[in-house]
Amino acid sequence: MNSKKTFPMLQEKLAHFQIILGSGSPRRKSLLKELRLDFTVELMPVDEAFSSSLQKEEITNYLVKLKADGFRKLKDNEVLITGDTIVWHNNRALNKPQNKAEAMQMLQSLSGTTHQVISSVALTSKEKQIIKSDEVDVSFRELTLEEIEFYVDQFKPFDKAGAYGIQEWIGKIGITSIQGSFYTVMGLPVHLLYDALLEITEK
Repeated sequence: MNSKKTFPMLQEKLAHFQIILGSGSPRRKSLLKELRLDFTVELMPVDEAFSSSLQKEEITNYLVKLKADGFRKLKDNEVLITGDTIVWHNNRALNKPQNKAEAMQMLQSLSGTTHQVISSVALTSKEKQIIKSDEVDVSFRELTLEEIEFYVDQFKPFDKAGAYGIQEWIGKIGITSIQGSFYTVMGLPVHLLYDALLEITEK
């Protein structure tokens, strides 16, 4: 482990494990660093298509398992972390916008409403897999077209479900209420990841 020690009980449990983050998300990497975990990043391309019959956490649970299943064969001491997040609004999932017009359309639909952000995390080892999900209610005030266009032009949220990052400008000026974990909205339910790390290292 590095000089910035993690919580002693977790550090002891992880002493003989190699943590792999199967995600290129800078937010997930940052949150793992803040947990003071040693980890490497490995990416495996996956088609993230899912059935339209899936609802809410069924989608994110399916996708984190899909990402893990597409990974290389794990070694005895390796633990793989995969994550996925969707914005659920008007009974459908808002994924990552493909362009400026789609990003603006998503944010206009979220303006002045409450939606759900759902994040799942999967921990996979050679022997077992643990999947946990969390749902948070997020409310936006009425956003002007100028505010939405400024945010999309300046922050280019094309890698974010629902076309926004809670930690960015739009979250600071537009979000009026969060019922649940801030980090779940960022893309990783850290409290559940912590529990899962303790669980997966148990014999």
